[in-house]
Amino acid sequence: MKVGPKYKIAKRLGPSVFEKTQTQKFALAQERASKTRKRGRGPTEYGKQLLEKQKVRMTYGLPERQFGRYVREAMETHGANPADTLHTTLEMRLDNVIYRLGLAPTRRAARQMVSHGHITINGRKTTIPSRMVHIGETIGVREGSKTRVLFENFGDKFAERTLSSWLTWNPKSMEGGVQQVPTMESADPAGDLVAVLSFYSR
Repeated sequence: MKVGPKYKIAKRLGPSVFEKTQTQKFALAQERASKTRKRGRGPTEYGKQLLEKQKVRMTYGLPERQFGRYVREAMETHGANPADTLHTTLEMRLDNVIYRLGLAPTRRAARQMVSHGHITINGRKTTIPSRMVHIGETIGVREGSKTRVLFENFGDKFAERTLSSWLTWNPKSMEGGVQQVPTMESADPAGDLVAVLSFYSR
C-alpha cells in the first residue's frame, strides 16, 4: 500500500500511525507547531470522524477498500458490538499478531516477514499477511528462517518486553499463538472505532 510522506501524514493524524514518528523530536516539533498555529473554527463532526478513520486505517496499514470491507462486515454482525467486532478483526490479522508478538518492529515489517515466507501456521508456511488467526492455531518461525539475521538474538529481546495477555510465545521453540480474543483493554485500539463506524454509517 502506498503511504506517502509519513511525517506530513503523522502531523495530521497523530504520531501513533507510524513508529518512526513516535519520537521526542517529533513530539517537540508538534508542540511548537501547535503554539504557532492560528486559532480558528475547530473541525466538524464529519472532519473528526474522517480523521479517526484515516488514523486507524493508516496505523494498521490497510488500503481503503479492504478497511471499508472490515467496517461493513462489523456493522452487519448481529448480536455483537460492531466496535468490538472491528477491533477483533483488525487485531487478529496475521501481520498484526506478528507485530504484537514482537517478531517485527512495525506492522509494515511484519507484512514483509509473512510475505517472504518466514512464518508458519500449524507447521505450514503462509505468505498471506491478511490471514485471520484463530484461537488455538500455532504460529511459528519457519525452520529455515530461524538462523536468519532477522531473528538474531530474538530470545534476549523477547525477555525484555511484556507480552500481551491474549498471546502466548515460547522463545525456545519460536512458536506461539492467540489464546483468547483480544479486547480493548488487552490490545489498545488505534483510535475511536465508534467514530469510524459513524463515518461509514453516513
